[in-house]
Amino acid sequence: MPLNRRKFLKKSAVTGAGVAVAGTAMAPGARAATATAGGKKAPQRYRFTVMGTTDLHGNVFNWDYFTDKEFDDKAHNDVGLAKISTLVDRIRKEKGRRNTLLIDAGDTIQGTQLSYYYAKVDPITAKGGPVHPMAQAMNAMDYDAAALGNHEFNYGIPVLRKFQEQCRFPLLGANALDAKTLRPAFPPYSMHRLRTKHGRDVKVAVLGLTNPGIAIWDKANVQGKMTFPGLEEQAAKWVPKLRSMGADVVIVSAHSGSSGTSSYGDQLPYIENAAGLVAEQVPGIDAILVGHAHTEIPEYFVTNKETGKQVVLSEPLKWGQRLTLFDFELVWGKGRWTVEKVAAQVLNSNTVEEDPKIVKMLGDEHKKVVAYVNQIIGTNASEMTSVEAPYKDVPIIDLINHIQADTVKQALASGEYGSLPVLSQAAAFSRSAVIPAGNVTIRDVAGLYVFENTLEARLMTGAQMKAYLEFSANYFVRTAADAAVDPAKLTNANGTPDYNYDAVSGLSYEIDIAKPAGSRITNVLFEGAPLADDRKFVFAVNNYRANGGGNFPHVAAAPLLWSNSDEIRNTMIAWVTAKGSIDPAAFASVDWKLTRNGTPVF
Repeated sequence: MPLNRRKFLKKSAVTGAGVAVAGTAMAPGARAATATAGGKKAPQRYRFTVMGTTDLHGNVFNWDYFTDKEFDDKAHNDVGLAKISTLVDRIRKEKGRRNTLLIDAGDTIQGTQLSYYYAKVDPITAKGGPVHPMAQAMNAMDYDAAALGNHEFNYGIPVLRKFQEQCRFPLLGANALDAKTLRPAFPPYSMHRLRTKHGRDVKVAVLGLTNPGIAIWDKANVQGKMTFPGLEEQAAKWVPKLRSMGADVVIVSAHSGSSGTSSYGDQLPYIENAAGLVAEQVPGIDAILVGHAHTEIPEYFVTNKETGKQVVLSEPLKWGQRLTLFDFELVWGKGRWTVEKVAAQVLNSNTVEEDPKIVKMLGDEHKKVVAYVNQIIGTNASEMTSVEAPYKDVPIIDLINHIQADTVKQALASGEYGSLPVLSQAAAFSRSAVIPAGNVTIRDVAGLYVFENTLEARLMTGAQMKAYLEFSANYFVRTAADAAVDPAKLTNANGTPDYNYDAVSGLSYEIDIAKPAGSRITNVLFEGAPLADDRKFVFAVNNYRANGGGNFPHVAAAPLLWSNSDEIRNTMIAWVTAKGSIDPAAFASVDWKLTRNGTPVF
């Protein structure tokens, strides 16, 4: 696949890396030579296994803090490191402890209220602060290395550095560079030595690569401090170095999907989901642990264009739902170990119980967070749910937009843009969010906004908003005017996730799903009149979208009027706490609807 982007700066400098040694005793994975019928010795072989996790997103226990009960989904997956730990112990017992490595592909410290609590409420950065639960669990499980994910940067570099300090294994990021020196800001690789009975030890190099989208998604935290070149360029730089250092096996742990696509368009000259391209373009790699895309890939082979060698990729879904196993078979010959065969598979964590040692170790932290999220902060006049949010204008999404618009109006009230009308965008991050009638807790509100996005205000025009709405409408599957309507089949066209469909408040409009993508938005009104192209608006938008996430038009280039460092869900929690009550009648209205040739679908 051709690469349409700039080459990485040639002056990218070389720096040292953390080195970890795994195994010092004689390993049962080394098979003794045996005599053949002709008297010749069979080749000496050695087998070892690399276990891999990715996108753990703060999941230690099989628990959903947003619903306050054991995690479950339609596929009956389980989540959490406590489950994974049981699988890891089983594999180590089967294979021999010193014939295994355990690595991760990133996105570790963000995603649950457990991880949020120890970043914000009782932060690990405080003087004498706690050890992050993810560090405690991963240390107890004896991880050997972990790549950085993009969400590692969500809480700022100080939190990440403290987490790094608390981990007894290296956090790897060969393409996370210091913005001034262009030297790696984290160890690029780790080297692991496995002891065998024959020949020299097996040296296994793990190269960590993270996502270049960090420069967009966490611009406020990294701009001027770190830069993130493409995965292929940095892999091409480091893999030969690792081979020259004597690595018999090179594994890449990449926080990057395999599809070769990007969600942020042309804003960076690097590919977001580049793991497959790395395998295809960079010789010398034996296996890639894939992350970021939240998909399950048990075993996927990519042919390297230069060598013709098959490189195996595997991605163990997300949240600790799966554990990847890379099984390597090496043969000794001509004075060196050579990889003869690599196979991959994934194990399902729902087949085992949680590891009692992890449960006991972090039980107190879990109880603290459960108590925190169950604090009552207000009341609600009538129940609101997100079940129909992907295809109907529902009050629970109106609530997000109402709070965001209200927050931005107050922030800009006394300034140059205080007289401009405020529009707002929101997406259905979860189809199961509920804010019940009666008492409302922190978890009720937090469950509506599950990401650590922050709020910004951008200056947009009427014409730009029309284009924005048109792009958002690509989410819907084209449905003929006379076709039967199945709500389950109306959305997620071309794999568009729910979080990349934005409902915009402050305008009224129709989405004609009988029309082709690009010509669906009709009857756009502002204050009851057709929207003028030159009308100016303040647009309340989350930082992910404002910085290019989803590749929506115009917003990333729009002037920034205001930004907030606090998460939107905290803004919502503070708003509900201050108001003391929620009344949908005060903010809910049907401002958009699906139509077919002008006739409403619902």
